[in-house]
Amino acid sequence: MINKPTVDEMLTKLSADGHTASRYELCVVASKRARQIIEQNNGKEVPASIKELSSACDEIASGKVTSVKD
Repeated sequence: MINKPTVDEMLTKLSADGHTASRYELCVVASKRARQIIEQNNGKEVPASIKELSSACDEIASGKVTSVKD
């Protein structure tokens, strides 16, 4: 379970561009970013204490990752 950042913090950051983000959208964005992180680190040694999903959530909460509508 991820306690920090909170779901509300991440939803607020995803909703910043004028639309209201849902929890489903948050899950999709976080999982896609976690997969990207896994692909980027393929073959490289990564510390076991850093989890890809936690990194993705931190990036969402800091505003580095946003949701784009197709």
